[in-house]
Amino acid sequence: MKTLILYATKYGATAEIAQRIKTRLDESVLHDLKQDNIPDISEFDCVIIGSSLYAGAIRKEAKTFLVNHERDLLDKSVGLFLSGLDTETSQEFFAKNFPQELLTAAKATCFAGGVYDPKKVGWFGRFLMKAATKLVVYTDKIDDSEIERFSEAMRLK
Repeated sequence: MKTLILYATKYGATAEIAQRIKTRLDESVLHDLKQDNIPDISEFDCVIIGSSLYAGAIRKEAKTFLVNHERDLLDKSVGLFLSGLDTETSQEFFAKNFPQELLTAAKATCFAGGVYDPKKVGWFGRFLMKAATKLVVYTDKIDDSEIERFSEAMRLK
């Protein structure tokens, strides 16, 4: 099954998660939604879309892609993943950010965790993160077991 993995990231954690998914799926192509020349989804059996979350919202590149391709995606085997540090309310984030019809049709969803690297964010980002989560040091909460579960679900016919 030929798979297209599309992702939108700001600091790189979502790209890392997308790469980990790619290594688990044969015949997969990885593409950053910030780049032009998005591959034609009609050439793929399966499309996986992922985005990082900021203040509970997906990146604008992912949102734009979803709006422009929702009808086409409904004809595909679709997987959806999110990256972020707040795993406790992950289902709310899916419901808030993905069209209901697409979410219902998705073969699998995955909240893969995330990374906070204070060196990659500005002073305001550090301030917000400390206020919201009390994090002040590098934190890696990428969940490889969740990525494996998601990838396995996407491999099933």
